[in-house]
Formats: sequence, structure tokens, C-alpha cells
Amino acid sequence: MLAIFKVIIVALLLYMVFNLFRALFVMLRNDPNKPPMTKYLGKRVGIAAIVLLAMIIAAYAGFLPLNPRPY
Repeated sequence: MLAIFKVIIVALLLYMVFNLFRALFVMLRNDPNKPPMTKYLGKRVGIAAIVLLAMIIAAYAGFLPLNPRPY
């Protein structure tokens, strides 16, 4: 089950990078007929919030083991 959680997190992070590059290409083309760059950047921020919340909930529920001694 932990492996599935990790795959989902990695897939969401890759989707964030994909949206970041889509925003870059929209910014470089500057085509008024295409969606604005902020649409893709907003998706990236939303996915980052979802990933952060999922990791916090998984750690709180004991599903994601944390390192008790970080040194």
C-alpha cells in the first residue's frame, strides 16, 4: 500500500512539472487565443497543496513512516 502512495505522489509531482513547462511555453508564445499562463501555474500550486496535505494526513495516520531521529 505504501508503494501505491509513493507512485501517486511521484505522478502528482511529475504533473506539476508538466504544468510548469506548459506555462513556460504559453508565456513564450504569448498567443491571446490560448489559455493564460496563470491557469497552468494555478494548477501547479493546487497540486502542490494536495501533495502536501496528503503527506501530512498520511504521516498523522501512521501510514507514512517518519524518521524519529533525523541525525
